[in-house]
Amino acid sequence: MTDPRHRQADALIDHLQRERGGRLTIFLGAAPGVGKTYTMLSRASELRRQGRDVVVGIVETHGRAETAALTEGLEILPRRRVAYQGRWLEEMDLDALLARRPQIALVDELAHRNAPGSRHERRWQDVIELLDAGIDVHTTINIQHLESLNDVVHRITGVRVSETVPDAVFDRLRDIVLVDLPPRELIERLHQGKVYLPEQASQALQAFFSPSNLIALRELAMQTAADRVDSDLREEQTARGLPGMPVRRRVLVAIDGMGQSDYLVRVARRLAERRDAPWTVVTVQARQALDEARQSEIDHAFALARKLGADTVLLHGASIADTLLDHASQSGVSTLVLGRTRERPVARMFNRTLTQQLLQRAAHYELVIVNTPEARARARRSGRPAGGLLARHDLAFAVVASMLAVAVGWLAERWIGIDDLSMVFIVAVVLVASRTRMAAAVVAALLGFLAYNFFFIEPRFTFHIGARQGVTTVFLFLIAALVAGRLASRLRMQVLALRAANAHATALQALGRHLAGAADLGQVLVAGRKALEDALGVAAWLRVDTTVTDAGAAPDAEIDRSAADWAQKHGQPTGRFTDTLAGAHWWFLPLRNDRGTLGVAGLRVPQDTPRLNVEQRRLAEAMVDDIGQAALRTRLVADLESARVGSETERLRSALLSSVSHDLRSPLASMIGSASSLASYWGAMGEEDRRSLLDTIQHEGERLDRYIQNLLDMTRLGHTGLTLNRDWIGVDELIGSAVGRLQRYQPEVRVVTTVAADVPPIWVHPALVEQALFNVLENAAKFSPPHEAVEVDARLVDGALRIDVRDRGPGIPEDERARIFDMFYSVERGDRGRQGTGLGLAICQGMVGAHGGSVEALPGRDGRGTTLRITLPLLTPAPQADP
Repeated sequence: MTDPRHRQADALIDHLQRERGGRLTIFLGAAPGVGKTYTMLSRASELRRQGRDVVVGIVETHGRAETAALTEGLEILPRRRVAYQGRWLEEMDLDALLARRPQIALVDELAHRNAPGSRHERRWQDVIELLDAGIDVHTTINIQHLESLNDVVHRITGVRVSETVPDAVFDRLRDIVLVDLPPRELIERLHQGKVYLPEQASQALQAFFSPSNLIALRELAMQTAADRVDSDLREEQTARGLPGMPVRRRVLVAIDGMGQSDYLVRVARRLAERRDAPWTVVTVQARQALDEARQSEIDHAFALARKLGADTVLLHGASIADTLLDHASQSGVSTLVLGRTRERPVARMFNRTLTQQLLQRAAHYELVIVNTPEARARARRSGRPAGGLLARHDLAFAVVASMLAVAVGWLAERWIGIDDLSMVFIVAVVLVASRTRMAAAVVAALLGFLAYNFFFIEPRFTFHIGARQGVTTVFLFLIAALVAGRLASRLRMQVLALRAANAHATALQALGRHLAGAADLGQVLVAGRKALEDALGVAAWLRVDTTVTDAGAAPDAEIDRSAADWAQKHGQPTGRFTDTLAGAHWWFLPLRNDRGTLGVAGLRVPQDTPRLNVEQRRLAEAMVDDIGQAALRTRLVADLESARVGSETERLRSALLSSVSHDLRSPLASMIGSASSLASYWGAMGEEDRRSLLDTIQHEGERLDRYIQNLLDMTRLGHTGLTLNRDWIGVDELIGSAVGRLQRYQPEVRVVTTVAADVPPIWVHPALVEQALFNVLENAAKFSPPHEAVEVDARLVDGALRIDVRDRGPGIPEDERARIFDMFYSVERGDRGRQGTGLGLAICQGMVGAHGGSVEALPGRDGRGTTLRITLPLLTPAPQADP
């Protein structure tokens, strides 16, 4: 049970945190066109007249003259223009609004998506920044844009809204204004063209703006506003230390498994339905175990409640009344429903019934007491006390404890000489109270009272008391024994409740740790199965969809497989301990999540266990729910990865098509044009012109050959791999060959080479390393300014060969240096330049990587240009065995 002072402190902290920033006022509507912006501007004009500093950050009038007229007299901040895809977009100027710092800023359409290039992607993020700066914000939103209601709106209207606002934004809320308009008036406004253009209005009336959709959305908006008001009121009362007074009625029904649970659930269902209120069924477990009959009744009542649409909660606490009132206060309950508890003589003497306690203490709640005399009469006829007052083993324990107290008292009096033996009997009563229920402690106190009087008070072996001091002694003993037994019994109940709650929390915590470390769906299922088996001591089996299963032993009987399929299809428990396919050997629970049923979990409970207790059932259901959420998480991660791979594949495919269309067609067009000119005008051309055209054909053919070679190299790197035919080659020879090859294609390029004197020959595949170095040189040459030399520096560093290729070009931003080695990255930036393929550096990285080396991009010398560094390990051939 939570300390009310702790709840008050938490509520005060939340209140103070909200008061630090600006105040958020939301004008909430059920659909476009109800008048949210009009209402907001009307309120802003009124505040302006009151002397408040109000500035229009952004307001969308959508061409409505009456709405635009309301902006007259208000300061309107100029909008910021953003260029996007050849056109200009207008957005709110957030920086200007922060600099202006008004008391109140009007920011229309909270769910709006900002233009690309803005500081924040969504407008609600702009609003959060304004609130953090201490500026009050008035804004508008329709109910379909609230994130938690996205699926609900989709089911109602069939329209999936993409622009949503997280519910966490509403945590900053200080005021909510519900702007309402009856569906008929809104439809009439549509016909008049006050919401959309005529052709758009016609389409809207056939889809989103149907009367049934508008009625449902209107109800949803009113419920959201009522929930927010209810939540704010309860938090305010908690912060002030006052009992909760919920605005929206919530029904809580308490059952105890004593013959009337199903009846109470049905009564509460009818009551909640009449009031259109949410409802919850709870039971309070004040001791460790219930008898089988009570547990069976509670299980059945919980199943019935869930079927009728209620939530079910198992509470732990030593005092049923305190536990119920504490839960009701935290949950915003207005109505408590419970069955009438029959008064008993012991209860009248030592304790009030639950009904009497609630009538006395639940002054702020509506208390509905349901009388079911037939259930009590049936309990009396069965010989079972209506409250399960005293079990036989508890009575036997009380009798044995009293007999042992007599024996210990006799030994203490005879051998130790103790005269006052009352403490011996009080210890016996405390022992009984700590091991059983209060009723057994009362019996032990009465038996101890009689035994103490009979055996140890003069005259002995009679119930007559000779002296007045003896009367006082035995009756004070009786009172002390009853008080001590009461305190010991309450302490025992609290310990058992805490132990059960701790076991539940520990099991869920252990499951959470295992699931947090699960990287994929298979690991989630293995971790979930192991946690279920450890916590419940049963065999477990998990399945997602119909194919992904855990390594646990699967059900083999036909009825078990049918029960598993039914549970997954319908999202309800089946098999053992249920009313559906009860002949199965397994108990199946659906793996549910926010999107529906993901799979099924099976628990094989030993046949000698007739029923799981309430705590075990609740623990199993909670663990299965957590496993379902974890499975959904891994599936979403996998889907996101698949989408990322698909997007990357599509990007590469588009880049390949773009590269092929450019780098194949350009040289082919030049070659075809030159050859056509030669064929048509050979005789009319001079020798110099013919030589120029032939040089063009040769140059473009070599360029085409390099491109095709690059594609072949990438194919070898990505599929068949590279076979390294290593041989010794001097570094100066390797660099000279690559530089000479570059200058054949680009004679105007200057390359300055420096090779340290201590650089030895290297054991590599010469052709591949030369190709890699050529690709780097070609990339540097494309970005070097005219008449600027490309520098090549080779030296030994830490036992490895390091070749630096420097250019004096524009350089590469730090966050893009790793990406230039991606295939076709040059389509966006990188190594394509004017005529590149976007494959050169990717090929270089693959070829150098095949030798165990690396390629990296670094900033150029003095902050100018780029340095591409190739690092190769110095290897030697393995010695060959003598033949």
